Amino acid sequence: MVSTFSSHFFNWVKQLESSGHQIYWLDVYDSNTKVKEIEFVEQIIGWRYKLDFKGRSYLKQNYPKLYSLISKFNERDFKNVFRDKLEEVKPDVVHSFSMQMACYPIAEIMKENRKIKWIYSSWGSDIYYYHKINDFSEARRVMHSIDFMFSDCYRDFYIARENNFKGEFLGKFPGRGGFEIEKYKNYIIPFHKRNIILIKGYQRKHGRCIEVLRGLYFNKEDFQNYQITVFGADNEVVNFVEQNSYHSYLNLTVLKNISHDQVMQLMGRAKIYIGNSQSDGMPNSLLEAIIMEAYPVQSNPGGVTEELLTDNKNGRLINNPLDIEEIAALLKQVIQDDLLEDGIKFNSKYIRPNLERELIKRSVLEAYCRIEKTVR
Repeated sequence: MVSTFSSHFFNWVKQLESSGHQIYWLDVYDSNTKVKEIEFVEQIIGWRYKLDFKGRSYLKQNYPKLYSLISKFNERDFKNVFRDKLEEVKPDVVHSFSMQMACYPIAEIMKENRKIKWIYSSWGSDIYYYHKINDFSEARRVMHSIDFMFSDCYRDFYIARENNFKGEFLGKFPGRGGFEIEKYKNYIIPFHKRNIILIKGYQRKHGRCIEVLRGLYFNKEDFQNYQITVFGADNEVVNFVEQNSYHSYLNLTVLKNISHDQVMQLMGRAKIYIGNSQSDGMPNSLLEAIIMEAYPVQSNPGGVTEELLTDNKNGRLINNPLDIEEIAALLKQVIQDDLLEDGIKFNSKYIRPNLERELIKRSVLEAYCRIEKTVR
């Protein structure tokens, strides 16, 4: 398995524990950190530096040009490390998580080893964003070599199919696998006791949390009775709130990095969840909102969210994540809607059961069994 250091990856691979497969993980950027929760996996870490000398981090931070020069001689090339491990392990299958980080660098090596089956998992903005900006020529070349594909949405499978993917689609699954729904039931409070509007705090390249905050401010008088909480806020969002004195106009709490358990507790107390981005796959936070019975409001890049939500039935779709007035009008409609609880009940009855971890795990293991039959 070829992946960056990622909690989503760890949750995915845990589905394979005790499955009888011998699993190796090559950490793409080499965090040099052994992960206890996947101890059953052979973890290939500590490969990046020939000499991890004392003071390396200080040198990188304070003398970047000198550090860059030293790195040319001190860092091993990821492609060469992958090639060496391929020859050493002799795997039946290589599974890449992400196109740019885990497929592009090894594509030529995989073409040289066509007897080894190649699986690709599409995550988040992995192929949608690059397809949208017409920067997809390398992906088309890679797609031709991929034998199997997992995705967190059908949208990305359709993009892959239109761009040279001729292999087998193994199904649509949450990128982290399923959720232990029973574990979080005690965090869920009744709908009539909820007054939190919970917002995903990403901005950076794709996230558009600031546009949501501006939309709330646009009709700030209507939200005085709500506790507005931003979680996972990056520095751009924190700075925006502070510079614009939003605390003076909205009952606002901004949280940076919090644990997944804390996120689920917040979801279980939230009346409304809002996620807004220009590019994404099927957002895990949206799935968590559904599990925890918050009413979901979510952007819909490339039609991905409408695979799960029907607008004004079991959630609301943000059509333009940059249009502050549209967002403002939509959020005002949401807090005036007396039928939100009907949408939540629909999600709890028809969507939540399909997100249960053991159910998804069985389907994922069946998919790996199908692959196994092709290599024997």
